[in-house]
Amino acid sequence: MILAALLTAVLPAAAFDSTSSTAAVLSSAAIVAAPETSTSAVAALAPSRPPDWVKPLHGVHITGWAAGSPKTRRRLIRDIKAAGLNAAVIALKEYDGIMFVKDVPLAREVGAYSNAIPDLEACVRDFKAAGLYTIARIVLFKDNKLARRRPDLAVRTSGGGVWSNFNGVAWVDPYRREVWEYNLDIASRAAAAGFDEIQFDYVRFPSDGNVRRCRYSRPDHNDRTANQNLLAFLALARRRLQPLGVRLSICVFGMTASDDSGMGIGQHITELAQEMDFVSPMMYPSHYRKGNYGLKNPNRQPYQTITAGTRDAIERMGAQAWKLRPYFQDFSLGFRYREPQVRAQILAAAKQGVTNWILWNAKNNYTWAALRYNNQPIYSITAPAGRRVP
Repeated sequence: MILAALLTAVLPAAAFDSTSSTAAVLSSAAIVAAPETSTSAVAALAPSRPPDWVKPLHGVHITGWAAGSPKTRRRLIRDIKAAGLNAAVIALKEYDGIMFVKDVPLAREVGAYSNAIPDLEACVRDFKAAGLYTIARIVLFKDNKLARRRPDLAVRTSGGGVWSNFNGVAWVDPYRREVWEYNLDIASRAAAAGFDEIQFDYVRFPSDGNVRRCRYSRPDHNDRTANQNLLAFLALARRRLQPLGVRLSICVFGMTASDDSGMGIGQHITELAQEMDFVSPMMYPSHYRKGNYGLKNPNRQPYQTITAGTRDAIERMGAQAWKLRPYFQDFSLGFRYREPQVRAQILAAAKQGVTNWILWNAKNNYTWAALRYNNQPIYSITAPAGRRVP
């Protein structure tokens, strides 16, 4: 039973406000009754029942450089298995445009290929031999390498130059079909290498820069055309890739669970989810603004932040809510994240019935101890005798 005990026997939400010096040390001395939640309220918000083929998934993201090193790969597989996890997301293309899949013609043309994973098939075999579900992560439209080398495919400025964000990173134009084909070529080769799933990231239009200067190949660009364009790409991806035997998923902004405006990037989570098997809102507390969900500092309040985000996601997605598989934060940005903060996110989501998730750390330095309690995985602890499970 996934987190059954900790849905009713968990530190109160306030304990995960890490301004407390004893912030959420999960021990037998610290466990107290959870805030009351009625059975009917939980049932009303609980994700709908998934199809029979859907299995519980708990994983971590791994960089292409780490996955491609046999020594590092073996260590990570050992750590993942010891933590009781069952999935690995492996980066095959990053936002700078560097990618790790051989023999893609356009990648050769623009110099995007890096030999970080010399034998992709052997890499995938190692993870699968350990019983791990394998997911290939491919960044789509934030692609500095392609945009710089092929300005005709880039988001342009009103003056005709290549647009870039505040960090100087250029994007490709999501309306360009050649960009679609490039990424689908990478995804097809990942499927051929044996991956179980393809996950698209940066399935959106730019946001982190002076977007008023962005010019696209479609002159009537607006939220409606942006959303329709993303849906068209995902529909094409499904037609091309599902026959190859892979599942499909996307990453979206965490706030799309609560904000259906499109957020200026074309992401409407309920519509995009219709084309995919799974959806991963990137619910990193450090990425929420102060005041979001009425919280003074979401980054210091991971339990409350994830509680609010997952509740909204379930309500918004309705019958598709079983597709939710959020990314949680296992890194520090503006506030130090340790065991209590990582664990708090998992517990908060589980209390809402969201029990599938992926952890993110850009350096593969995961807080493995956060995933265990009394030497058991926290998502497999059974309820103590006499405890009521809502």
